Amino acid sequence: MKKKILVTGGTGYIGSHTTVELIEEGFEPIIVDNLYNSEAVVVDRIQKITGVKPHLEVFDLCDREKLDRFIQKHNDISAVIHVAAYKAVGESVNKPLEYYRNNLLSLINLLEVMKRYGIPDLVFSSSCTVYGQPEKLPVTEDAPLQSATSPYGNTKQICESIIRDTTVSDKNIKAISLRYFNPIGAHPSALIGELPRGVPENLVPFLTQTGYGIREELKVFGNDYNTPDGSCIRDYLHVVDLAKAHVFAIKRLIEGKNKTNYEVFNLGTGKGVSVLEAIKSFERVSGIKLKYKIVGRRAGDIEKIWANPSYANKELGWKTLSSLDEAMKTAWDWEKMFRNNKL
Repeated sequence: MKKKILVTGGTGYIGSHTTVELIEEGFEPIIVDNLYNSEAVVVDRIQKITGVKPHLEVFDLCDREKLDRFIQKHNDISAVIHVAAYKAVGESVNKPLEYYRNNLLSLINLLEVMKRYGIPDLVFSSSCTVYGQPEKLPVTEDAPLQSATSPYGNTKQICESIIRDTTVSDKNIKAISLRYFNPIGAHPSALIGELPRGVPENLVPFLTQTGYGIREELKVFGNDYNTPDGSCIRDYLHVVDLAKAHVFAIKRLIEGKNKTNYEVFNLGTGKGVSVLEAIKSFERVSGIKLKYKIVGRRAGDIEKIWANPSYANKELGWKTLSSLDEAMKTAWDWEKMFRNNKL
């Protein structure tokens, strides 16, 4: 019998790719999503990729009563992958209360029903933002957490503390936090990918939208950072590689291979790439010269950060497989497929 895995936020960017990988590894994902930043039609696209249409229930995890009723109805859930959260750094600076309410309350409700209904395993979608601007690079899991530079980053730090404290107080709950760096790209089928509503907060959708002509020009936030070309440096990893890591983590918990009740893993390529280098990568794979201009720094942005993924490589048996150019090409293929209405 297939293990049933609850994927919160499963129609979103990371959640949808994770759902695909779960199906392909023999699990039965079930999705809860409020469709705040995604579309229900994504489950049909997942079916096109995998041959399986995952069950979707549309409601907000902040509604504890609806979550209770859902868990009572689906009382054979083995584990949870929690990807549902507001996630834009810049937006969180402008809307801090919305971010604290959504990101914290949804997790608290989830942990309470896990305890109440005996669901033992949780994989939490965390972020490298918990490190703030790290003192040493590349970043290892035991690097001290710096003061968060945005409300979004702070919610991830607080969420991790909530999970850690819960696993200490209740030995029946086991959890893994995946601190991932900057996911980019799309499924190679070009049937699912990143589709932000409104103006993109992340770099790559802005690149692809500018390349397609949706945006007139790209803004590069700052060229006066202490980096080789003055632009921010990030660790960009392919979203399919990231999705696979969630499956590795779920298997680790279900199979009881975790060393403690709460574990943390950094997910990245281990290579820093500047914004200007990312632009060049997109131009290489698309053959399009992008129009961009340098503007002032953006509130909440970190200067430079990239992962030391060796612990995840060793313990999870996971590693990134795709190059920057390969990830950019899938992002561009997805943008064209979506804009040309070929889905």
